[in-house]
Amino acid sequence: MKRIELGKVFQPKFFHLFNKGYYNKNKFTSDLIAGIIVGIIALPLAIAFGIASGVTPQQGLITAIIAGFLVSFFGGSRFLIGGPTGAFIVIVAGIVSQYGLQGLTIATIMAGVFLIVMGLCRMGAIFKFIPYPIVVGFTSGIAVTIFSTQVKDFLGITAAIPSGFIPQWTAYIQNISNINWIEAAMSFGCLLVIMIWGRFVKKIPGSLIALIFGTFASVLLSQYADIHFPELAEGLPMPSPVAPAMDYDTIKGLVSPAFTIAILCAIESLLAAMVADGVTGKRHDSNTELIGQGIANVVTPLFGGIPATGAIARTMASINNGGKSPLTGIIHAVVLLLIYLFLMPYAIYIPLSCLAAILVMVAYNMSEWRTFKYLLRGDKSDVAVLLITFFLTVIVDLTVAIEVGVLLAIALFVRRVMETSSINVIEEDTIQATESDEVVNPDDIEQLDIPQGVEVYEVNGPFFFGLASKFEEFNNFSNKNVKVRIIRMRKVPFIDSTGINNLRNLCERTQNRGIQVILSGVNGKVQQTLLKYGIDQLVGPDCIQPHITPALQRARDIIGIRP
Repeated sequence: MKRIELGKVFQPKFFHLFNKGYYNKNKFTSDLIAGIIVGIIALPLAIAFGIASGVTPQQGLITAIIAGFLVSFFGGSRFLIGGPTGAFIVIVAGIVSQYGLQGLTIATIMAGVFLIVMGLCRMGAIFKFIPYPIVVGFTSGIAVTIFSTQVKDFLGITAAIPSGFIPQWTAYIQNISNINWIEAAMSFGCLLVIMIWGRFVKKIPGSLIALIFGTFASVLLSQYADIHFPELAEGLPMPSPVAPAMDYDTIKGLVSPAFTIAILCAIESLLAAMVADGVTGKRHDSNTELIGQGIANVVTPLFGGIPATGAIARTMASINNGGKSPLTGIIHAVVLLLIYLFLMPYAIYIPLSCLAAILVMVAYNMSEWRTFKYLLRGDKSDVAVLLITFFLTVIVDLTVAIEVGVLLAIALFVRRVMETSSINVIEEDTIQATESDEVVNPDDIEQLDIPQGVEVYEVNGPFFFGLASKFEEFNNFSNKNVKVRIIRMRKVPFIDSTGINNLRNLCERTQNRGIQVILSGVNGKVQQTLLKYGIDQLVGPDCIQPHITPALQRARDIIGIRP
């Protein structure tokens, strides 16, 4: 068993860049400007995500500060900006409603531990292979769910609204006559500010202007027109660091939500890192990134924070404004800390209708409706996966959608590998004497004669559990006059335990009929596996050959044909 060498798996970019002497004054100036801008961009989002998740605005901002610092300090990307994101709103709100804040703290810490273990086990590359329809299905489903939860505050409906997409919209239809048109006007006004401002000014986010506009409008209308808007809170207490009380039953019940948080965090952070790499031409370290995300999610909840991950929008804002290194993310966290210390008491005046407008815009940007529409033109299996993931996220539960999505990803992978794997009988009297797939002149390839009484089969692709059904067909190929069966494995990159079992059964059945099995073209890795499971003792050590030429010669020796 290989030992995990922490120094090779965990290499934070923050230390790596400074050790190389990469940094200078000009880059610091760029990082400082970008960090301040990204901090301003993150402010309204952190507050809105906190409220939408069922916690306080302070907790949303604390998450942006602590997780933003730790993700940049320990992460594997030069550019990734960490903090709370819209993807977590649904799962966090569900955990808070079912298990309370204590349960959320435990689930987030468990998710952080899962992420650290994934990074140490070098699982970062696996998440790059999750099918795109699954990712879009999650993202679009979360966007629809966020929009659904914000309709109440957006329209100023005061009636109690149940959780769940279908019950929510049933309640909205029933309460359509209870819409508060003044609050709805505030929401639409803030939404228009975000949309119009974004067309003309790129540096300062429209969500911040809408937040300022909505707050000032709310205060002025309440003082001079006696029009009052529902606000965040009346003097919410500041969250304080807490060590959660853990017991076996609580941990057991939170495994599934914690796993969902971890998977969602890994997918979103590594996707954001890949997007940043594509724009900048740099490369991130996915395993280090997972460990950094894990550290952030272990530490942040101890200070009252919620789950955090890499944010694509804030990361792109950092790059577009000149961010050069992880110091941008650290400066962004410092900016938010200063706002938290000096301006947070004024957050209680922010109207909920304003935050609802911000979150509706976030949901629209997350929806990826153009991509969703484009993917509907694809293969039927991809469309089915997209729709299943989407509807499970919206109608059932994000945890179920994540678990089913992972299973679908595995099933799709197995299916695609099976489609490229085959077992073929060589029906000609000759066979090519090459083990390479390189394109060469056919006239230069030696053709070897297949003796009478010898049949040759070729396995193309991985020898794994997905080929089990094809082995049933394989057993029916044999000719009655055959004395030697050569299984050519030159295109088999690996073999798993199920493949070994199928191969063992095949060899035993074949030998029971008096037919000797010879394995040809076995590469070093596959041969080690065969020796480990004792296949050499079953067929004979001289019946596992690295090339077709000695395999055919061994077949002649068994039959008694002299060269």
